[in-house]
Amino acid sequence: MRFYEFEAKALLAKQRVPLPKGGTAETAEEARKLAADIGGAVVLKSQVLSGGRMKAGGVKFAETPDEAAGIAEEIMKLEISGQLPKCVSVEQKAAVAKEYYLGVTYDAVAKLPVMIVSDMGGIDIEEVAEQHPDHVAKAHFSTLTPFTDFRAKELIASLGIKGRELTQLTSIVARLVRVFQQYDLTLAEINPLAQLEDGSFVALDCHLDMEDEARDRHQGVLDELGIAPDETRQGRPPTEFEIRGARVDQVDPRGVAGRVVEFEGNLGCVIGAGGGSLTIFDAIQKHGGKPANYCEIGGNPSVRKAAELTKLILSKPGVKKICVIMNVVSNTRVDIVARGVIKGVVEAGFDPADKIAIFRIPGAWEKDGFAILDKYGVEYCDRSVSMSEAARRAVEKVKSGA
Repeated sequence: MRFYEFEAKALLAKQRVPLPKGGTAETAEEARKLAADIGGAVVLKSQVLSGGRMKAGGVKFAETPDEAAGIAEEIMKLEISGQLPKCVSVEQKAAVAKEYYLGVTYDAVAKLPVMIVSDMGGIDIEEVAEQHPDHVAKAHFSTLTPFTDFRAKELIASLGIKGRELTQLTSIVARLVRVFQQYDLTLAEINPLAQLEDGSFVALDCHLDMEDEARDRHQGVLDELGIAPDETRQGRPPTEFEIRGARVDQVDPRGVAGRVVEFEGNLGCVIGAGGGSLTIFDAIQKHGGKPANYCEIGGNPSVRKAAELTKLILSKPGVKKICVIMNVVSNTRVDIVARGVIKGVVEAGFDPADKIAIFRIPGAWEKDGFAILDKYGVEYCDRSVSMSEAARRAVEKVKSGA
């Protein structure tokens, strides 16, 4: 789950990461008042969940409160990557002498979190790593032992940074690591961290992403930020379809039947099994299909949850058929998913034999599940048929109208 910049800064403030003076405005008059309170030049930034704000005209400077009000009004009407801003941040313009990049993320190969520091901030870290690798330093750290500031100090010093600058940066990197750990983040990034002309540091922009499964543990903090339990975010605000998907998953605590992402396709997807769902989604596209959604189902969800997810997907305009595909599963009963999906199709007013293009879930209680599918005339396949082949068959049925 992605945070807006102003929300991310609120979390950084809890760890006393230095931030510019400012606030957020939803109207031109609020922007005028903030600029007057700050005094002097200010920067106004569109609060959207996508990047590219500067290039799109969503970041501008103002010298006076009146100018800030006019710019705020313009930005509030500016659409960036299909998004209108939630609000506009108004912050004191910084006298920048140098810019740094600080990041903490998870290295899936090493299976450890990693700190990344560069003395070339303000641009994409990928670009710096490719063109100036000697200006990027990274170091993994343990999730089992307490983090010590010395690990951050070693990393920063490897870039040749020393003295007061090293001490200040060490403190900020260590605080960023603690934010990453405290809120179960998948990414914590400050870019740029500005060193001002007086030698002090301030985080001008930041980006935080939280592990979706950790939301329940941090609902108190999310409540403080005004983020509702069913508000999903995927680099943009959630659609109504996605919000309804989150509510489906909250029907009861058994298993997962949700995590829905909306797309503009005609093949509804009831898919799951961890990375298997991504494989299935990619296979549908590879075979020329157009997925109407992404979702996750697994962990033995109830019949009711599987039915509600199915009805949600079928309610999406343009969906011609659905495919039900999972990897080989041991913790999800095939018969329960079959009952749930068929129940959802019937309650939505459709014939399961016509609306379910393919059912491919091999695993526990599969004979009972297949018997249910036979009863309703639904085409299914066992583990001898790959997920990719099952996806191909579903795509062909949609294309042919069979």
